[in-house]
Amino acid sequence: MKLINKYKLAMVVVPLFFSACKRDLNEVVFSDVTEQTYKYESATAAMGIVYANMRSLFGHTNYYMVQETTSDELVMPANASGWDDGGIYKRMHLHTWNSENPQLLNMWNALYRGVINANRVIEQLQADKIPVPSGTGKESLIAEMRAARAYFYWLICDNFGNAPLVTTISTDLPNKAMRKDIYNFIVKELNDAISSLNDQTGVAMYGRFNKMAAKALLANIYLNAKVYSGEDHWTDCLTQCNDIINSGKYSLENNFRDVFKTNNENSPEIIFAIPFDENRGGGFFVYMFSWHAALRDKFLMQSTPWGAGSAKAVSQFVDTYDPADKRLSDTWLMGPQFAADGKTPLKGSYDIAGKNLEFTKDLPDGLYTGEAEGYRMNKFEVKTGARFDLNNDFPFFRYAQVLLMKAECLARSGDLNGAATIVSQVRSRDFTDASKARVSAAALQANSKYKYGYIENYKLVDQGNTADIQLGGLLDELGWEFAWEGHRRRDDIRFGVFTTKSWLSHKPQGPDRSTFMIPQVAVNSNPKLK
Repeated sequence: MKLINKYKLAMVVVPLFFSACKRDLNEVVFSDVTEQTYKYESATAAMGIVYANMRSLFGHTNYYMVQETTSDELVMPANASGWDDGGIYKRMHLHTWNSENPQLLNMWNALYRGVINANRVIEQLQADKIPVPSGTGKESLIAEMRAARAYFYWLICDNFGNAPLVTTISTDLPNKAMRKDIYNFIVKELNDAISSLNDQTGVAMYGRFNKMAAKALLANIYLNAKVYSGEDHWTDCLTQCNDIINSGKYSLENNFRDVFKTNNENSPEIIFAIPFDENRGGGFFVYMFSWHAALRDKFLMQSTPWGAGSAKAVSQFVDTYDPADKRLSDTWLMGPQFAADGKTPLKGSYDIAGKNLEFTKDLPDGLYTGEAEGYRMNKFEVKTGARFDLNNDFPFFRYAQVLLMKAECLARSGDLNGAATIVSQVRSRDFTDASKARVSAAALQANSKYKYGYIENYKLVDQGNTADIQLGGLLDELGWEFAWEGHRRRDDIRFGVFTTKSWLSHKPQGPDRSTFMIPQVAVNSNPKLK
């Protein structure tokens, strides 16, 4: 959080290809400052806009909640305070989204802004239009921007599948590339860039792609290679994970919650973070769309959460936890709620107006709930006196993820005992009883504890697909460790759950729902995008 000021934003006009118009190519300049006349003070100022753009991904109608609310972990139902908004949230849960859903356009625009800005900075660095600090090689900065561009293309490949692949600044309208071609481009870019990336950790490279952050990105891409390219790459993923582990640069926090606290930039577990700051780098306000407005008095906040809140746990997901697992209470806000004095009960305002506010687990369905129904976000610390934007940096890649990626590679390659040892290592901080922390190879191989099926009026009325999930126990482990971190959609797809299982009000809508269609606005702007 404290390091966000090193990314000073330069105001540059960038032609976004998805809204381009080719009828008049005669440029009219309405400002004395253009791309040709603007002079950067430093390379970090020029590169800052690429990183700053990542902060736009974490709202309630963008990448972050798309990953969670399309999965079997979170849902955003309407309630008496609102949250229907023309059905845009329920369609994500039901998998009935269409090309008009604003979440898709917001995600598309944010990701391609990142690509286009990275393309521009790469070309400017190559043309020596950006000053390079003494002691820093230009190739290292170009490699860093290539890694950042690969990050955006990974999220495009993961969410949209076939999509434009643009690597230069151009006003030409692009064609779509096949998903496998985008995957191959990302892998080559990262493998070419890694050797030139900075090895340094700490303040200078915090929130930037150093060598280990790029390896964590590449490991994630290899982990999901079968989805993207049709081919497994477990060995390649394992190699990247081992490089990070053997570097000795990162370690698990002793306390799980410390990874997510305010001012968490010194956590030894964070490999790559998106830095946020309540004053200079906003964009992370997860409590605003999950919490009830009454919780303002619990933390003496300067901002009031929206209505009764909406983003909450799917009760079937919560039921998978071991009650002894501290991650349950460290992740989910539950039970009676009190003011800052810890004694005064907070009250409801809508369907339980005047009654004590107590968050309960079970939901009647995924479409409309009571104001106190559903466990809420408790993973990211909200400090006393919090403003609208939080000071918590988002740990996009962390050491526990690297360990569990390695465990999955081992398990899928037949070494279930090795996988169990690593999973037990991650669990060790979450159980008071050490014997509870130990997990067996058989437990990882077993079916998931998740009771999939369609819910009506709090009851499971249709189990739907009941086939066992291969390595279902490992999928459960990933769910408990990474809830609220934007992993679940990708994990559900990789484990074969996303388009086959039913949960809450969701029923499978066909295999094409594993990716999102290109937003209609982008298609209207470019006839080549169907």
